[in-house]
Amino acid sequence: MTELRQRAVREPDGPPEDKESESEAKVDGETASDSESRAEASPPLIPADDTPEVLNRALSSLSSRWKNWWVRGILTLAMIAFFFVIIYLGPLVLMMIVLCVQIKCFHEIITIGYNVYHSYDLPWFRTLSWYFLLCVNYFFYGETVTDYFFTLVQREEPLRILSKYHRFISFTLYLIGFCMFVLSLVKKHYRLQFYMFGWTHVTLLIVVTQSHLVIHNLFEGMIWFIVPISCVICNDIMAYMFGFFFGRTPLIKLSPKKTWEGFIGGFFATVVFGLLLSYVMSGYRCFVCPVEYNNDTNSFTVDCEPSYLFRLQEYNIPGVIQSLLGWKTVRMYPFQIHSIALSTFASLIGPFGGFFASGFKRAFKIKDFANTIPGHGGIMDRFDCQYLMATFVNVYIASFIRGPNPSKLIQQFLTLRPDQQLHIFNTLKSHLTDKGMLMAATEDE
Repeated sequence: MTELRQRAVREPDGPPEDKESESEAKVDGETASDSESRAEASPPLIPADDTPEVLNRALSSLSSRWKNWWVRGILTLAMIAFFFVIIYLGPLVLMMIVLCVQIKCFHEIITIGYNVYHSYDLPWFRTLSWYFLLCVNYFFYGETVTDYFFTLVQREEPLRILSKYHRFISFTLYLIGFCMFVLSLVKKHYRLQFYMFGWTHVTLLIVVTQSHLVIHNLFEGMIWFIVPISCVICNDIMAYMFGFFFGRTPLIKLSPKKTWEGFIGGFFATVVFGLLLSYVMSGYRCFVCPVEYNNDTNSFTVDCEPSYLFRLQEYNIPGVIQSLLGWKTVRMYPFQIHSIALSTFASLIGPFGGFFASGFKRAFKIKDFANTIPGHGGIMDRFDCQYLMATFVNVYIASFIRGPNPSKLIQQFLTLRPDQQLHIFNTLKSHLTDKGMLMAATEDE
């Protein structure tokens, strides 16, 4: 009996090859599981906000609560002033700023993944992450240039070739990165390398794709860029102010400092702000006109005949409100009605982008994405709601606003072969004649 017990202790349960494969699997996944446990035990610590020494000395007598309030307030005013400056510099500068913000947000998220999973020994990880960022930006910005500046692209021979084969070139560049990733796989790091491959691609989906939508909104007219961003900024500020002074009821566990008082107060303040800002901006062509390339002047222009959305209309006020205000009608821009939808989304759904970011930070036990802006954290901490807002605005424009663009259709028509142009002309002529429109036009002449 004793001998049998000793043999049972000495002999492994199962054939040796099973143990060997189990051991190999453990080694294969060791880095990933170890990294996850190490991430739980010792999360990457991002340094505290580097508050300027001048502010530290000036606010040293205040409590930490009020000191944080003043630091956030001063830096918020500075960022708003910077926002006004870049708006003044025009749409192309805004596009470059969006690209810079996108790169910084990508860097912050990738750095967190790099630190959380202790990816220091992974071959080519950072190089491949930035390479994929380059590929995706090349694809999206190439599509934007071809779509919005078609005549410029068709006029320049190198640009015309790049435009014609743009998607094939983009796909080839991505395939090169994909093959480089496969070749970089190392036996002891398989699972971790695939973790980081997925991390990179999800980051590209969240940051790059949505920042590309910001550019699309911008080229539809600066008002579609400025009003949504301003509504998110207003909601963030007013929710903080209402929550700071009146907040008592917690809103969500992911963000313990968020309160119902701040959420509701921010909503009403943002809707009013959106209506006022839309009224002011709708009267200026430089804000409402889409960005277009002028062939005659070889420059980008923001000048047009404002559409129906940006012409004052008279609306009847509902009877219930008439008794309160004493008005029967009100003159306003149709865009202001759309601004209610934008500001409502920015107030009620936009904050969920921030809650999502809070959940992400809590998952990896970090306070902020970075410490770029004192009192605010990283760039991603300021743009977590903006990206969600940009996607909504793009979907809203495509669903309720945008129609066929005559100037783009003419640009594409002029690039066709003469026989194709003639075929389209005859087809259009027959169609207009059948509808009686061409004859009426001839008689008027």
